[in-house]
Amino acid sequence: MTLRTATVDDLAAIMQLERTSFPTDAWSEAMMREELSSPHARYLVDVEGAALLGYGGVRAVARAGDADIQTIAIAAAARGRGRGRRLLRALLAAAREREARDVFLEVRADNPAASALYVSEGFAEIGRRPRYYQPDDVDAVVMKLDVVAWTAARAATDAGTLNAGVCS
Repeated sequence: MTLRTATVDDLAAIMQLERTSFPTDAWSEAMMREELSSPHARYLVDVEGAALLGYGGVRAVARAGDADIQTIAIAAAARGRGRGRRLLRALLAAAREREARDVFLEVRADNPAASALYVSEGFAEIGRRPRYYQPDDVDAVVMKLDVVAWTAARAATDAGTLNAGVCS
């Protein structure tokens, strides 16, 4: 399981996973190409061998104070193994590197697995956008994370894990 920066060379594989993961509201190839090329976005891919098993992106203008998780997708056969969490954490770290304080996202109200992942990382629901996802008429749950606090909590957890392995 390797995470690396996505490039335009990954576009075909990303679009294949995009269309499979979001059959009714997939982004267009032109939109995804723009995202991959944007200086304000950071896209990562999860690859194993030659297979692209996931991707995700965050839009974070440097020093703007906030960021948005744009999308995360994991191939169905690769779900449930921590790939989504690892990708999300890497995107949050990228947002923090660009000095974001808050990270926002929208998640489909009919996607309890994604919602549970976001809540477990500290996101909280702050609103809803009725019928946001079209043509399915599914609400978007708007969530927010204090990424400064999240980063501090991760550092403390990581330090505790390291210290637990030290013998005195």
